[in-house]
Amino acid sequence: MADFESVLKISDLAPGQMQAVTVDGTEIVLANVDGRFYAFGGVCPHEEAPLAEGELDGDVVTCPWHFTEFNVRTGEALEGVTDEPIPVYEVRIEGDDVQVARQEQ
Repeated sequence: MADFESVLKISDLAPGQMQAVTVDGTEIVLANVDGRFYAFGGVCPHEEAPLAEGELDGDVVTCPWHFTEFNVRTGEALEGVTDEPIPVYEVRIEGDDVQVARQEQ
């Protein structure tokens, strides 16, 4: 069973917004897509651009440097300069907290 860490409150992130958080020293981005929360790796695999500075359109985040698009639900690279996916992390809601699964060390 995964161990979860609370990273923010539900009210901290409106639909259509993203926010970078840190879990176990790893930068992760939380996205609110129509009231559902998704967590994914904070850097683009192409040249390590900060994805939290990109644009969220529905369930697609666009890298701010070279405009590669990634699906925030699956991590899949949709189009752009890389076909390498971004990691995705399990998210759960516990009361008013948004929690992200810790990665096994």
